Amino acid sequence: MNTPSHVPVLLDRVVALLTPALDHDGAVMVDATLGLGGHTEAVLTSCPTARVIGIDRDPAALTLAGERLTSFGDRFTGVHAVYDEISDVVGDQGLTSVDAVLFDLGVSSMQLDVTERGFAYREDAPLDMRMDVTSGPTAADVLNTYPEAELARILREYGEEKFARRIAAAIVRERAREPFDSSARLVELLYAEIPAPARRTGGHPAKRTFQALRMEVNDELAVLRRALPAAVDAIGVGGRVVVESYHSLEDRLVKQVFAAATRLDVPEDLPFVPEGHEPALRLVTRGAEKAGPQEIQTNPRAASVRLRAIERVRGVAS
Repeated sequence: MNTPSHVPVLLDRVVALLTPALDHDGAVMVDATLGLGGHTEAVLTSCPTARVIGIDRDPAALTLAGERLTSFGDRFTGVHAVYDEISDVVGDQGLTSVDAVLFDLGVSSMQLDVTERGFAYREDAPLDMRMDVTSGPTAADVLNTYPEAELARILREYGEEKFARRIAAAIVRERAREPFDSSARLVELLYAEIPAPARRTGGHPAKRTFQALRMEVNDELAVLRRALPAAVDAIGVGGRVVVESYHSLEDRLVKQVFAAATRLDVPEDLPFVPEGHEPALRLVTRGAEKAGPQEIQTNPRAASVRLRAIERVRGVAS
């Protein structure tokens, strides 16, 4: 099987943000969302003395990335885990801290490209959507068992779907007639429930519902809520955490964690900062960086990316 040649969003900028932390002998990065290994390949090429620990919950992604990165030998180590297990993964590698952690959130191109995984809505496929197909409930389980109010909440919060209540009611009505098992029937329902004027704007009418189901199936926000503080704790002095997010809720979490980590530990009206009370971390990016028009034209997925980075400037990782 050939490894797809997908180029990650904002790849050059991500590598530029990571390089200062990795430009020394023995540097170690955790690629918390390994995917097909595009970021890791670029980092290992640009930082020839660094090595990367790649985490992914998807065994198929680990296999493909391993094949792609085989020429780097022992500079790459793949680990089957969820990225909120960063602390355990780092400890299992015999390390007390690392020099960088990278997150590229959301669904990978490989998962979208493999029809039978059920992430894409343009072709009929089983409603699976699990990033790790070895465990957990599927999207079909969610559709067929969740109460109507919970379905509406998921569609509204995770999919930012304006017609969440209407869609949830239709799902409950239709599953009583026959359980959902494939994407085509769900897409047909969405076309029927979303008014025509709304269907003509904002992309494919199934996009928001499929995003919401994927985030629920993989517990993505709860995992991220645990993973971000763990990543900040894992970096040593000079270390950086770089995050690419594609959803407003994800970016809000990143912004909140980074703001808390860089906040001064003194009263706001104090005229000076006493020694030892300076923040242990600093923001590397000013706000969230976005992709430019040229990249968005080449890769439409880049339109929603928000890139943030933070660096530890003093103290030691806990």
